[in-house]
Order: sequence, then C-alpha cells, then structure tokens
Amino acid sequence: MNKLLPFTFLLFCCSLQQHGFGQSDTKSDQLLSLSDVISLAKGQSPSAKLASTNYTSKYWQYKLYQSNYLPQVSLNATLPNLNRGISPITQPDGTVSFLPQSLLTNSLNLSISQNIGFTNSQIFVSSQIQRIDILSSPMSASYLVNPVIVGINQPIFGFNKLLWDRRIEPMKYEEAQKQFNEDMEQVAVQASELFFDLLTAQMELKIQRKNVENNDTLFKVSQGRFNLGKIAENELLQMELNQMRAKNSLAQSELDADIAMLKLANFLKMPSDQKLTLVEPNLVPNFRVDEKIALTEVEKNSQTVIAFQRKKLEAERDVVKAIRENRFSANIVASYGLSNSGDMIQNQYSNSQDQQQVRLGLQVPIVDWGRAKAQIRTMEAVQQYVEISTEQDAQSLRQEILMLSKQFEMRRQKLLISLKADTIAQKRFDISMKRYLIGKIAITDLNIAQQEKDQALLEYFNDLRQFWHIYYDIRRRTLYDFEANKVISNK
Repeated sequence: MNKLLPFTFLLFCCSLQQHGFGQSDTKSDQLLSLSDVISLAKGQSPSAKLASTNYTSKYWQYKLYQSNYLPQVSLNATLPNLNRGISPITQPDGTVSFLPQSLLTNSLNLSISQNIGFTNSQIFVSSQIQRIDILSSPMSASYLVNPVIVGINQPIFGFNKLLWDRRIEPMKYEEAQKQFNEDMEQVAVQASELFFDLLTAQMELKIQRKNVENNDTLFKVSQGRFNLGKIAENELLQMELNQMRAKNSLAQSELDADIAMLKLANFLKMPSDQKLTLVEPNLVPNFRVDEKIALTEVEKNSQTVIAFQRKKLEAERDVVKAIRENRFSANIVASYGLSNSGDMIQNQYSNSQDQQQVRLGLQVPIVDWGRAKAQIRTMEAVQQYVEISTEQDAQSLRQEILMLSKQFEMRRQKLLISLKADTIAQKRFDISMKRYLIGKIAITDLNIAQQEKDQALLEYFNDLRQFWHIYYDIRRRTLYDFEANKVISNK
C-alpha cells in the first residue's frame, strides 16, 4: 500500500494539470468578446457620448457658417414708443424752444439681406412704415411710409472675411467629422485596455486557484512522505509555506479581478454588480498592416492632416487681414427707395417720391509709429512658424505610422513565440510535477517550474494585449480597418 500511495497521488495531480482556461469557473451573467466590449463602449460609454456631443457642437457651428450665405429675413417693430415730456423743438424761424410734447410712435420694418462672399458686399431690401400720434389737443396722426428701399454695402480694399470663411469653415467641419471618428476609435483603445485588464485578472485568478489546488495536493503528498521518512521536515515546512502563499495570492487575485470587472462595467455603463466573463480573442489574427496603405490612409483620413492644412490657411488669412486692416480702405453704402407721408395711410402707397442715399467712408493711416508694420511682420512670422511646425508634425506623424506598422508585425511574431513558450512551460511543469511526486527532483525545481509556467501564461496575455492595443492605435490614427480593408466611419 505504501508503494501504491505515490502513484495514486500522481494520477490525481495529473488530472488537475489541464489548462481548462476556455471555461469559466464562476457563474457569469454576461459573456463578452473583445468586439462585444468595443461595440458596447462605442454605443453607451461616457467617452463615446462626449465625442458625440463635441461633434454635435461642431456640426451646428458649421450650420451657423452656412447661414451667413443665405438670405436673412427680419422684422423689427416698436409697438409703441410713448414720449411725454419737455423736448427741444425747432421753430419755423430756426430757433429752438423747449416745449411740452406728448407723442406715441409706432414703427414696423421688414427687411431681407444677402451677403455676397465673392465681393464682400451685402445687398438689402426693406419696407418701412411709421405712425406718429400727437396726444395733445387737438389729437392728430401722421404716417411715413417707405414701400421699398434697395441698397448695397460695399467695402473696398477691406478684409474679405466671407471669402476666407468659405475656404476654412468646410475644412473645420471635415476635421470635426474625422475627429469624431478618431475619438470613437480612442474609445475602442480604452475599451480594449479595460478588456485585457479584466481578462488578465481573470486568467491570473484561474492560475492562482489551480496553484492552490496543486499546493494543497503537494502538501498532503509531502505529509505522507514525511511520515514515511522520505523527506526532511524543512521540505515539509516549505510545502506548507507554499500552500499559504498560494492562498494569499488567490485572495489578491480575487480582489484584482473584482476591481477590473468594476472598472469595465462602469466604463460600459453597466450595473456595478454585473458579472462579466470574457472570451479570449483569436490567438494570432492573420491580417497584416501594410506600411504603404497605412501612410496613404493617414494622409486621406486623419484629422491631424486636415488640421495641418487648416492651420496653414488660417495663418495665411491672418497675414492678409493684418495687411488689409492697416492700409487704405473705403466703404460705400448706397440705397434707392420710395417714400411718402401724410395723414391717411391708404394714400401713402401711391404717388410716392424717390429717395436716394450714397455714403462713402474712408480710412487712411497717416502716422502710426510702425504699428501696422509690426502687426504685419508678426503675422508673417506666425505664418512661417506654422508652416515649419506643421511640416515637422507631419513628418513625425508619418514616422509614427511606420513605427506602429513595424511594431504590429513584431508583436505578431512575439505573440507566436509567447504562445509556444506557454505551451513549453506548461508541459515542463507537468513533467516536473510527476518527477517530484516520484522523488526525482527537489521542491526548489518544482517551484521554479511553477513560476515559469505562470509567468509564461501571463506574458502571453500581455503580448496579446499589446498586439491589439497597437492595432487599435493604428486604426485610430489612420481611420482604416485593416482587418476588413475599409475606411472607418462611425456616423
């Protein structure tokens, strides 16, 4: 019986050494894959809602810009304006007297205006009516009617904001669209990090549970061997210490798994008591990240590239603005219309008289002690700085894409090596366990094999995390899905 005892324990321990990582050892309310977590994060996470809110703000800013080029219709009214007091009144002989006055004025003005971006002008059409009631005795009423007034406001040599906005604002909106897509891909990066935090914690929890089972078994075996006089007491004490350390590690792993699960549930806006079990991603995905495609797509899709172009255009605009606003400029306002006045409103729209108005305003800098030159030179220096810095940033972006593309392939190879190392470490531990049970190796060798087995599995999951992190980072920067071979759009 004493000879059969070690072999009985051997068979029992061997049954404990299978990975069993494909099954959950805890009850779970929801089973999630990496794609499930990312999809939920994009749909309901706070980060996704912030990205959507920011895009909505930029969308309405763009609509506001578009409205500047559409006809604006407005109605202005004063109903009524009562003025009762002593006012200076010009007499027929030209003198001014302070006399009591009691007036009730009502006015109505309907106007339509249209900005012309190419010429930086504004045309307008309006119709006005005004009634004045004299409240003193005898009471009377009179009307001033302008059936139609047509006019134009034309700056000359001035800064044409409308023309520059037509070039810059569409770029801002396109930048906002791409920024939204990048923000949503950043949500995917965050979701993948939290996914692998929990997945690694759950894997480590399973490792520690298995280690507790193994150490319990080994301690019982050691007790039997100690009673038979085959091992010294210090080896038995070492096994007992290993058992206690395994239980402590299990308690810490349970806490780490609970914290990681809570963080992921909060990020996904799930109940804090929601239990999640994660599905391990495919071991090594078979798609590639081609460097040339990555560089091409980042040039076409990246918000950063659009921002570079916008900044250059804004710097050019600021130089032109500084020049226009510090040199000779003029403004012409001209209008033509009809007007009439009288006591009866029904007679005011016939036999109207012409009225014309032309006003020319000039601005001519004479002496400004170099202020205009300083402003122009400042804007030119800013423009040069923007051109240099954006070129450097563009070069850095290209280098980052190339680096990430190379890191992606390197991580693939490292992932394959880690997977192989995990298989070898697990097999080595199984052999070491068997050899220890039959007394062929010391407890130190078994401990080393167990540590290497645990470390190899955790390194594999860390490499799996890094592989997917780099992939989603490339997606965020290029807005291109290399797995599906298509441009990413989250709208």
